[in-house]
Amino acid sequence: MAKKTASRSAAKTAVKKKWTGLGAGAKTSSARKTIKSKGRVSAAKKSAPKTTTKARPKQRVAISHHREEDFKADGLRAYAKYRDLGIAAASHGLAQAHVIRLQGPCNPDEVSKLHFHDVEFQMVYVLKGWVKTYMEGEGETLMQEGSAWTQPPRIRHMILDYSDDVELLEVILPAEFKTVELKA
Repeated sequence: MAKKTASRSAAKTAVKKKWTGLGAGAKTSSARKTIKSKGRVSAAKKSAPKTTTKARPKQRVAISHHREEDFKADGLRAYAKYRDLGIAAASHGLAQAHVIRLQGPCNPDEVSKLHFHDVEFQMVYVLKGWVKTYMEGEGETLMQEGSAWTQPPRIRHMILDYSDDVELLEVILPAEFKTVELKA
């Protein structure tokens, strides 16, 4: 047991050296240098009242390993399977992330519906395969393995086609949001 404790202590010291840049013989000081701003601060900024903001709950670490059984057909679209990465729970709803598998072959009658999401941020990355999308102001775009894109809040978009093996990583803020389907 003593050996295990000693190795943990050595590991903590090594991590501290790595992140603080403190190697052998390095000197540490508890004093910090004061850096003076070269910019001017207006009187209005100095006397502005302090506002209180609600503190967010502390986020947790989220670790998700690939398991086939984690892909569920319980998400936004019936033609997709989703693997939740645990980000919504770990961030207390600040964000969500999941891997999406669109189930092929693509059926445009089911898939190609113009819609938007009431979100603050949305990013998609193609892990495997390809997907053809339409986004308002961008037109049609073919996204292939390694492609990534953001969808600004409330942008009208739709999926036009995709490969039978497509997998996407999607990150959205906040975790809970509304999707509105539109008439084309």
